[in-house]
Amino acid sequence: MKKRGLLVVFFFGGIMVTSGFGLQSMMSPPPSDNPESTITGTPADNFPDDQRAQFCGSGNAKSTDYVQEFSIPTPCTNPLAVVTDYDGNVWFTQTNTGKLAKFDPTTERFTEYDNPLWPPGGRSMMWGIDYAPDGSVWFTDEAYDSVWKFSTIDEKYERLGYPAEGNSLPQKLQLYGSQIIINDFTGNKLTFLNPSQSSDDVNYLSIPSPVDNSVTADFTIDENDNVWFTNWLFQQGGVLVKFNQNGYFDSVANSDEQFLPLLDFIEVYALPPELLTPNGAVVTSDGTIWLADTTSSFFFNFDPFTEEFTQYVTSEPLLGTYGNQTGIIKSPISRPYWIDADEQGRLVFNEQTSNNISVMDPKSQSLVEYHVPSKNPNWGDCDPGTGMMLDDCGLAQIFDFTIDGEKIWFTEWVENNIGVVDTSIPLPIEIQLESDTMNLAPGETLPFNFVVHPKSQKDILVVSLVLSSTHEFLNVNLDNDSPNTFQLNSDASRPIHTTITASEDAIPGTYKVLLGVQSPEIAISKFVTVTIE
Repeated sequence: MKKRGLLVVFFFGGIMVTSGFGLQSMMSPPPSDNPESTITGTPADNFPDDQRAQFCGSGNAKSTDYVQEFSIPTPCTNPLAVVTDYDGNVWFTQTNTGKLAKFDPTTERFTEYDNPLWPPGGRSMMWGIDYAPDGSVWFTDEAYDSVWKFSTIDEKYERLGYPAEGNSLPQKLQLYGSQIIINDFTGNKLTFLNPSQSSDDVNYLSIPSPVDNSVTADFTIDENDNVWFTNWLFQQGGVLVKFNQNGYFDSVANSDEQFLPLLDFIEVYALPPELLTPNGAVVTSDGTIWLADTTSSFFFNFDPFTEEFTQYVTSEPLLGTYGNQTGIIKSPISRPYWIDADEQGRLVFNEQTSNNISVMDPKSQSLVEYHVPSKNPNWGDCDPGTGMMLDDCGLAQIFDFTIDGEKIWFTEWVENNIGVVDTSIPLPIEIQLESDTMNLAPGETLPFNFVVHPKSQKDILVVSLVLSSTHEFLNVNLDNDSPNTFQLNSDASRPIHTTITASEDAIPGTYKVLLGVQSPEIAISKFVTVTIE
């Protein structure tokens, strides 16, 4: 079995080596005579005993006021890509079984569909999934270079061979009109397939990357059918690419040539130096492109009209997500991964190493980060060296989500759960800023105040402050040694006094500062636009 996609998980899915923690390798299934592998007759047999807690789950499903989790009946399935159908059923792939599974939210029952075409013991990262109007579910499979179709009517699988060229990794997938679009992460291209073709006769178009030896990450399609995607080199930056697919296909249809030079239909925009690993991409109704950066706590937007990028920041991860028993993690980051938009124009993204599902409203410049309660301590600095684990520590590895109205469904890759965030539940806190904007000169410090208004009936809510900025030369500090953590009573608002400073070497421009509070269940904040003159 190929390991390409699993290596991608190691790179993006775990604590980075710079934090001091390597990841255990996902090896081929152990032989049956291995004394350290207890045979259970379940997918857990794909891992030796000492890796099962890390990859198969560490506890039962949990819930908060905003998040509800559900345990998958079969152990150790490693759920990944997820989508909902028109009836609200939740469909998701299982990377450790090759199966597609369904969850009915009404009955809260799971149905797992055996895949007779899947090799025994096979495992594959299945990053992409979509639901078709004819009742079929399509998903990608990186290990066997495949695109799968599952008919929900006759419950049968069909495999299409993905056009692999060298080191391919078919990742995200979207059904768009009469075609399927797939980004080939390590194959450095975007691929267009015709889903009506048989597995024996697959015609496809591949859009090569403008950047040699780069990766091709997630893509999004604007209202004019332009396809936007990113190409980048690790820690070296990259480009945002716009492909005019209508112009290309119309020109091919009116030409005697079967193929035309693709570069004639591509526009390229250099990414800002702060944006190193843009994985997720989405376009909102106003044409703005949003990108999630997986090696930081940042997400960005790009205005196609001004051709300018704006950088945003999340709250700092809670200590329980990374533990820091050794004290080696000096600057924890949230790692925004994939990003999407709901019908209200709000952005939704998963913060992988914050264990959050987050919702950002560009209109109100507000950010709500919902904390997922299940955590696997084997994915954090949770062991003090005595064999005892820090309580409520680790990550569930929330690698994918899907939006269904006001609900956001997600998968927990190492906890064997799926979960849902209900965004219709009223928030317990409101943040009121004294102003949405402020101006600073380099070297200047100005006061800035905001008020935390309780909306919950809970008598006491313990919260800590969110004071985040996008750049080191822009700092937010509490005034008069105010406490960073405090109790918020249900009948009393709390004024917060801060100062915002631009250092002497601050670069003129427009920046974002995030101010708010977070509890163990939720973070609620707003962005201030700071102009350094």
